Amino acid sequence: MTLREFLRGEKGVSQRLLAKLKRTENGLTRNGRPVTAADLIENGDVIVLRRPDDSFLEPNSALKIPVVYESEAVAVFDKPAGVPVHPSQGHRTDTLGNLCAYLYPELTFRPIDRLDRDTSGLVAVAKDPYCARQLQGSLEKTYIAAVCGRTEPEGVICAPIGRAPGSVILRCVREDGRPAVTRYRKIAESSAYTLEEIRLETGRTHQIRVHFSHIGCPLAGDGLYGGGCGQIRRQALHCGELRFREPLTGEEVSVRSELPLDIRALFPEEKL
Repeated sequence: MTLREFLRGEKGVSQRLLAKLKRTENGLTRNGRPVTAADLIENGDVIVLRRPDDSFLEPNSALKIPVVYESEAVAVFDKPAGVPVHPSQGHRTDTLGNLCAYLYPELTFRPIDRLDRDTSGLVAVAKDPYCARQLQGSLEKTYIAAVCGRTEPEGVICAPIGRAPGSVILRCVREDGRPAVTRYRKIAESSAYTLEEIRLETGRTHQIRVHFSHIGCPLAGDGLYGGGCGQIRRQALHCGELRFREPLTGEEVSVRSELPLDIRALFPEEKL
């Protein structure tokens, strides 16, 4: 088959990435020599794709965000609350992207799962466009959240989510929103809060925060959606586990992150 047929059909390389590789010096090589996408390849050929660099972030070596898993394809960071994933107005140099620019100066920043600034936990960053494509939509995430009040021992929240009228940030449950499904299971409780293990079947903006507010149990500390902020200064939401298949080896990977102290403190009688 041709190299194009191999990359597109067998390896899932997008046409967009293939076009970038063709424009990159030595972007495609076979057995150490340049090759075109139209050339025929044979069993045993060694095909190398050289990553194109198409973005820039200011490197910041001072940020302390631990890497808890790393391979040739992906790095998983344990992001603390208060750190944005992407630069934005007011956060140009203090984000996960800026740390990645320091750690991997030759790579483009490609986070696969994105957490709100004040949500803590695991964030996967692909090291090239091919690995990003393979990981996109395949990550399985487990969240832990402390919600106000009591819930059923387990349940499913199925309610469409859309943008709240007159706001570019707030989301709400509305009939014309996009389908959204959240599954939860109670794992602990205190006098004021319930600790939930949460898995998402969809990935809407603020989905967990909106859904639990919708059932009358907003996240602790989530002032945006009605949660009390007296005992914790951010929404009590943590991405505690990521599961995925390694894009280059096919290995099944599970990465875990311990529950932060500020969420643990809401359940003083529990051994979490």
